[in-house]
Amino acid sequence: MKKLLFAVALALPATIADARKQAPAQGVVSAADERAAAAGIEILRAGGSATDAAIATMLALNVVEPQSSGIGGGSFWVSHSGGKLSTVDARETAPAAADGRWFFGPDGKPLNRRDAVPGGRSVGVPGALRGMALAHRQGGRLPWARLFQPAIRLARDGWVATPRFVGGLNSYGRHLTTETRALYTGPGGQPLKAGDRLRNPAQAALFQRLARQGGDSFYVGPQAAKLVRAVNTAERNPSRMTTGDLATYAAKSRTPVCVTYRTYKVCGMGPPSSGGLTVLMILKQLERFDMAALGRANPTSWHLFAESSRLAYADRDLYIADPDYVSVPVAGLLDPTYLRQRSALISPDKAIGSYAPGTPPGAQPRVRVAAAETPGTTSLAVADARGNVVHVTTTVEGVFGSGLAVDGTILNNELTDFDLAPEKNGALVANRVEGGKRPRSSMAPTIVYNPDGSVRLSIGAAGGPTIIAQIAKALVGVLDWRMSAQDAIAMGLIFAPGENAVAEQGTELDAMVPGLRARGHKIVSAPLGLKANAVERVGGRWIGAADPRSEGVSIDLAGRVTTPARAVRPDNAPPE
Repeated sequence: MKKLLFAVALALPATIADARKQAPAQGVVSAADERAAAAGIEILRAGGSATDAAIATMLALNVVEPQSSGIGGGSFWVSHSGGKLSTVDARETAPAAADGRWFFGPDGKPLNRRDAVPGGRSVGVPGALRGMALAHRQGGRLPWARLFQPAIRLARDGWVATPRFVGGLNSYGRHLTTETRALYTGPGGQPLKAGDRLRNPAQAALFQRLARQGGDSFYVGPQAAKLVRAVNTAERNPSRMTTGDLATYAAKSRTPVCVTYRTYKVCGMGPPSSGGLTVLMILKQLERFDMAALGRANPTSWHLFAESSRLAYADRDLYIADPDYVSVPVAGLLDPTYLRQRSALISPDKAIGSYAPGTPPGAQPRVRVAAAETPGTTSLAVADARGNVVHVTTTVEGVFGSGLAVDGTILNNELTDFDLAPEKNGALVANRVEGGKRPRSSMAPTIVYNPDGSVRLSIGAAGGPTIIAQIAKALVGVLDWRMSAQDAIAMGLIFAPGENAVAEQGTELDAMVPGLRARGHKIVSAPLGLKANAVERVGGRWIGAADPRSEGVSIDLAGRVTTPARAVRPDNAPPE
């Protein structure tokens, strides 16, 4: 770790060391990599807003955590800026040529999801950069070009590969093309080892062009043509994307979704994210139970959490998709009477056993298809001295996305978040592939408000469908069990998206399994790939939190680096 910190200081000479001498602790950045958090702090110290710092952090993560996010992917933003709550949908879209048979093979049947990921056809039109541009117009203070400088330095001068990155590359990078794999090799083309320095001059040059020419230059002209050529000529699963697909892509401001839980207002991202709604449903279905009195060490608490999760995930799988293409009963899913009815199904003593979706007000008949998302995401939180708070969850979908790269930057495999078969039992599924449509996501950046309207907490996570459970669990921890955000993130998780559940192996929840089985739960103890980040307001100051399962840290404006005690990650844990 000392070597890594020294390398960070070399790569970012004007960040942490100078901050310790000059800046008060009036802001904080939490991210999955210290070098990315330092980039955000550099921008805050230069007078940037929380939005500016979030953009710089995202760009730096693109360099040092390319397996999880970047401008070749998409994002969701939830922001409290100037006293107003807003969200940005920068989710990827399917090319106009995509239809229900987009992922069908020569035999006329849907591809196996594993076979659909590599190559061009899984690549959605990237949204992250236009999302950054929209957020910058709404809440930026510094010039656009300034925000790219930390990431340009990292890509140009190099960054040190960590053991986790090398392990992920070896375990989950088998689908990388030869050209992409060459980006992540050691000296002389040897296999990459922890401690090797990686430079990405092509990515540095790309970021320099985008800084100089603006974000639109990624979506039109030579850069757009290069991306389209890469996906359409891919050796595996070539696409039919056009430059028009990129030129017409738009990030969108969406209406946040909010409920009151206890005395707090909890707000998140609406569809096409399923994460915000599902987190809120879990909480509201738990609200009639005295979770504070039960406590975190009580199996009944985790029984209730698992049951509420199952009911909410059932509704999520049936009803939530891109609202521009499918009627999503948002108001019905959050209707207080409906949620009381769903909560009434939960017994404190026994598992329901069968978890059918409900019929919320305004719902249209649907057919349910279980979700099948792949972890490969990152989340970051920023608070600035003006009281602005930004949380962004950003992704390339699976680890290293599609395996394709353009100018040193990984392209997503986001379209495999669609249901690959457009019909089930003769009925159309809501999350089927359609041209221009955005695939459903579990990403759930969340902001929590105190009763007086001030921000209490901002939190988000990575890990595919576990994101929803991670956020709901942490909010119960903070709001009911009075835990710090750091301790709530570190706490173990029970993931129950259906009849079968998983208690996170190696945590305090191992001890809960017998009691849950006695209540009728089908549950096993197993590793879970989890990764969350948060900022919270405590005693008048911002405090960051990062997941001990990850390499994440938080850094405040005084340069104080908070590194959680690292959890031992089982070798067979899924990727984050």
